[in-house]
Amino acid sequence: MDIKLDPSRDDLPLMANTAHILVKHYVLDLDVDFESQIIEGTLVLFFESGNRYRKKSSSTEETRGSEPNEACKVRMPEPCHVPVTNTRTFSSKMGYSDFAICGKGGKDTSGKDSNHDNQEQASGISVSKYCCDTKNHGSEDFLLVLDCCDLSVLKVEEVDVAAVPDIEKFTRSPKLTVVSELRNQIVHELVTLPADRWREQLDCYARCSRAPGCGALLFNTDTWSLQIRKTGAQTATDFPHAVRIQYRTKPQGRSVTWTSDQSGRPCVYTMGSPINNRALFPCQEPPVAMSTWQATVRAAASFIVLMSGENSAKPTQLREGCSSWHYYVTMPMPASTFTIAVGSWTEMKLETCLSNDLAAERPFPPSEADFRCVGTCGHMEYPCRFQNASATTQEIIPHRVFAPECLRGACQEILLPLVSSCLSAAHSVLGTHPFSRLDVLIVPANFPSLGMARPSKEKTGHVSDSGSSVIKHGLNPEKVFMQVHYLKGYFLLRFLARRLGDETYFSFLRKFVHTFHGQLILSQDFLQMLLENIPEEKRLDLSVESIFQDWLESPGLPQPLQTEPQAGAECGLARQVGAEVEKWIRVNRRPRKRKRRGTEEVFEKLLPDQLVLLLEHLLEQKTLNLRTLQRLERTYHLPQQDAEVRHRWCELIVKHKYTRAYKTVEKFLLEDQAMGVYLYGELMLSEDARRQQLARNCFALTRELMDRSSAQVVAEMLF
Repeated sequence: MDIKLDPSRDDLPLMANTAHILVKHYVLDLDVDFESQIIEGTLVLFFESGNRYRKKSSSTEETRGSEPNEACKVRMPEPCHVPVTNTRTFSSKMGYSDFAICGKGGKDTSGKDSNHDNQEQASGISVSKYCCDTKNHGSEDFLLVLDCCDLSVLKVEEVDVAAVPDIEKFTRSPKLTVVSELRNQIVHELVTLPADRWREQLDCYARCSRAPGCGALLFNTDTWSLQIRKTGAQTATDFPHAVRIQYRTKPQGRSVTWTSDQSGRPCVYTMGSPINNRALFPCQEPPVAMSTWQATVRAAASFIVLMSGENSAKPTQLREGCSSWHYYVTMPMPASTFTIAVGSWTEMKLETCLSNDLAAERPFPPSEADFRCVGTCGHMEYPCRFQNASATTQEIIPHRVFAPECLRGACQEILLPLVSSCLSAAHSVLGTHPFSRLDVLIVPANFPSLGMARPSKEKTGHVSDSGSSVIKHGLNPEKVFMQVHYLKGYFLLRFLARRLGDETYFSFLRKFVHTFHGQLILSQDFLQMLLENIPEEKRLDLSVESIFQDWLESPGLPQPLQTEPQAGAECGLARQVGAEVEKWIRVNRRPRKRKRRGTEEVFEKLLPDQLVLLLEHLLEQKTLNLRTLQRLERTYHLPQQDAEVRHRWCELIVKHKYTRAYKTVEKFLLEDQAMGVYLYGELMLSEDARRQQLARNCFALTRELMDRSSAQVVAEMLF
């Protein structure tokens, strides 16, 4: 199954066989070590067998005979067990067993594509690579395939959930005599508990995750997957439904970035592209694999651990110098939405007290007494905020803001006053917040992702019978910097709002969120519902097919946009910018001579978004003289503005050879590395030796810190 791909241009494979078996819950227990730049520990996965293309049946016989399960069998030679002769000393914490598993005849066939892609970290345990031996008529076993890359998997075992005290209440049939069936029955009952028992469910997941192992499972890793099987388990129904994986990340793993924050303190964070979380933990990456999770993360006491979770976690001191953090999620989501960041962050708080109304925050999750149905939901069952009467009126959800200490002033002045206003505005437009709380983190300078997308209409690529698929061009390092689809998407939404009218359009958005919250949706779901909910006279010639053709599948400026009146003509803020642009053009054209009293231009104060528009208009001017550039810089304090404004200002500096401000460009390339990729291109295209050398010097200083994809794209520009 080892697929050789050229990471510069090929598609990203999603290997997990989600059509046969689905992860319903992950329990992670991890240690973060900054000295070795490794995250290690255990992951327990709780499965539910079945097929997403058909209605799930509770009948074991129906599931056992289904074709999808048959499609993922492998014919394997029976393993033989031989003692390990050169075994290292194992930590009692890791719980290793001194054994090896090899193929027929006892020959060790392990290698770089064997069970451990890093043998020196495997501590002497060896498992042969899976193969199809037509000469050996062994049993056909079900093969579990998980998305996995850049991980050292040390051990995989079945978890004996039946050994958990008081777990017998989850055995619906007391007559089950086969132990493996009993364990799977327990997991089935656990993952299907009703939503109002979510606290009990999380507790049981935690206790089951600590249960003893009851047998090592055979496993193999290749470039993009972890493959696990149990001898004699011939279908997904027979396969263990609780599996523990012991593993560690690698410092170079593409899902985890070890770096320094703006204060120079070490930190680590995960990012959503290009390979999502498969280099953080083995998982099912296809979005259809909706799951919940809980995680315990240990780190040095000087660090704060942030994670996607519904609780505002606080540290628990385990021993001197070490703290533990625990987060959980009860809303099923794709594994790619799991995030973690560990660093010496400081929680930022407004120095001035908010009003009682604004600061009133009702903690969630609610008590079971508050869990009641407000409307009908279309998603799988979970403790949904849309069914909580008090949550529907909560304009501002609990939130925390974290940043390096050196950014305290900027957070106090700019960010903190905005968060509550943004949350309130979102509620006024879209209604109930789908999540119970929010953490905001100011990420390090090398954070590379300007956005995440899985394009291509109804599917990301060919989907096999097992559920595996691909993301087209997902491994292309330039993909994350392509903004065309975002720009087209923005203009499409503006076009629809103009066609329908704001009242109709925003009313639809609220209805759309209420209808589809907690579910996976496609672009055509949005468009189809939109067209079904607008009057016929406003629909005119619009259809899902025509919108796809005009806006998503055709290059260049969409035809409908060319015939629409300019939005700026109706926007007061844009008209104000237009007036300021005219002033600057007059200033730029004015000859250098003594100013006459009363003729000096007076410029209005502009908002950041207005400054972006102003600078973009000025970028269209063929020339701007030195005096104009100097006055621009002084008037708007451009080097102190946000990154969007400073990026346009840097473009003006480069275009018009404003040498006095080259330090501003250098600072931007060092501190805003993701956005700076575009500036490298501008500097190199200028064909000016000084500017090209500036680009190379900045790249030399940041290359080792930059995201791998960003560094590759910039290197191709410079050399």
